[in-house]
Amino acid sequence: METLFIPNENDFKRWIKEAVKDFLQEFTKKKLKEEHNEEDLLNRKEIAKFLRVSLPTLTDWIKRGLPSHKPRGRVYFDKTEVIKYIKENKIGQLKFGSRFERLRQEIG
Repeated sequence: METLFIPNENDFKRWIKEAVKDFLQEFTKKKLKEEHNEEDLLNRKEIAKFLRVSLPTLTDWIKRGLPSHKPRGRVYFDKTEVIKYIKENKIGQLKFGSRFERLRQEIG
């Protein structure tokens, strides 16, 4: 005989909460893409991997002016904005360090 699972009120709440959370994440990312007309929108981990830096280094770069977008507490990066910023940024003014300089040389 099979065991029958009967969901209770907490199960339904959890399922609805998860569904709404997933929807909002996708909606926010989609909305950002529409606003920027870009398909290259990346989250913190993806841009850190692309730039080959650690998350603490990325956070430092954000504080120093690396372009990012923060809808509803999530941080996203427009890949083309980041590349443009790296190409145009004057390293001497901000003292980003050797990693940033290496990246700038690779991209530019």
